Amino acid sequence: MGGYNFLRTVVRNDAIALDPPEVYNWRVFALAAAACFGGTLFGMDTGIIGGVLTMPDFKAEFGLNGLSKTDAANLSANLVTTMQAGAFAGALLANPLAGKLGRKPGLLIVALFAFIGGILQAFSYGNFACFYVGRFVEGLGLGGATMMAPTYVAENSPRGIRGLLIGFYQLFETMGAMVAFFIDYGALLNISGHGAWMVPLAMQSLPPVLIFVSILFCPESPRWLASKDNWDKASEVLSQVRHLPVEHPYVQQELLELRTQLEEERRSVHGTGFWATQKECWLVPGNRKRALMSIGLMVCQQWTGTNAINYYAPTIFTALGITGNANSLLATGVYGIVKMVSCGLFITFLADTLGRRWSFVWTGFAMSFCMFYLGFYVRFDPPVDGAAIPAAGYVALVMVYLFAAAFQFGWGPVCWIYVSEIPTNRLRGYNVSLAAATQWLFNLVVARVSPVMLVSAGAHGYGTYFIYACFCFAMAVIAYWVPETKGISLERMDELFGTADFSGLEDVGKAAKQVHDEEEKGVTENRERL
Repeated sequence: MGGYNFLRTVVRNDAIALDPPEVYNWRVFALAAAACFGGTLFGMDTGIIGGVLTMPDFKAEFGLNGLSKTDAANLSANLVTTMQAGAFAGALLANPLAGKLGRKPGLLIVALFAFIGGILQAFSYGNFACFYVGRFVEGLGLGGATMMAPTYVAENSPRGIRGLLIGFYQLFETMGAMVAFFIDYGALLNISGHGAWMVPLAMQSLPPVLIFVSILFCPESPRWLASKDNWDKASEVLSQVRHLPVEHPYVQQELLELRTQLEEERRSVHGTGFWATQKECWLVPGNRKRALMSIGLMVCQQWTGTNAINYYAPTIFTALGITGNANSLLATGVYGIVKMVSCGLFITFLADTLGRRWSFVWTGFAMSFCMFYLGFYVRFDPPVDGAAIPAAGYVALVMVYLFAAAFQFGWGPVCWIYVSEIPTNRLRGYNVSLAAATQWLFNLVVARVSPVMLVSAGAHGYGTYFIYACFCFAMAVIAYWVPETKGISLERMDELFGTADFSGLEDVGKAAKQVHDEEEKGVTENRERL
């Protein structure tokens, strides 16, 4: 009960006040953590590759020395973005895989791909073909994990803390990035020769091992089981995850909502093949709106410019005046700490209290301000080689850290929360797959163009920051019209978006609370008679 009381203190919404305390148990946190090691894989890749690209031994091994700034930027971009290309394909392939085999087997398979990819990179020894294949294979696993992990967590989470639990994905991503930055820093200082870059790249294979081992002990998603008409197993798993008996009113009401939603879906669209899915997604107005919103949010997430900093942070810190490879990697490590702490604070205290819409709005404006400052700084008061960093330069460093914090208070975790919770049950895998593929496509674009922009978009690349600042400002304005979803059960998202009518069903929490109150009343009356 201590954990539940803490949740009641930090999470303030109607759902957690109505639901039985047993629903908010350690199992849901364990399931979320197991799946969200996929986020750690994402974070470690983005953090490690940027530092590895700046290491002298890696540059010598892969022939980056002696190239012009533009040629070196292009080669670095190619080495980075091969993974995004694989992740784009992996995200699209993940939906049929997870839909046919289940969420659990799907996560096990993508973990194997990611593990193999990391090993191939670490032992490439300057062989571009091996390195590119390793990046692509790792990307297949990583792209699949970005679709399956948030989906699995959403389908197991109680509604009152769904934002917190799906936010674990972003938290684990930032944790992976932070660890990666310090792995690069430690390798640079303590390892010489090939090992300086091989060890960090090999460490990318650790998160897939954690995913594989932990998921082995997790149950299948109850909502996937229900979609396959395996209601007995779905009831059993839901009862286990909610820590309530199958016959409990809360569990029965949640199953009733799920059954009602699935029946409504089957009435509206017949068939289960590819074209039936396309018809249901794009011809039903409420479903089309959700699919387009999911795609749009992921486009916006990437055009904040966050991955321009994630992939090329050491280069950016050097451009802001941090001298020395070790110092730029240390500054990057601090950047990782800021991201992780900010994300942890957000998902714990604000994700299910402040809600989704306002998280998008205020952080969009904050990120825009930070990016504008960086652009003005490198345009009008850029650092001078050999000179001390001016006061404005230290403010610029603070702005990079504030940008990271703002992203983790909004567009980082909330995009994954939102796209995982709004789809109808039958389309959730497809919808999240589209969103994840979009994220990786534009991640690739940003990673490919950012190093070139930083050396060509005006003096010191000031135009790069202005472009991202304008995107952030526009996104903050548009986000005002995003429907709020905090505290709403997954099944009732259909009611919010106008594709189902749940007016005849009582709220799952109210139904359970009513039974509980009636039982308490009966106990009191019996005591009075005695």
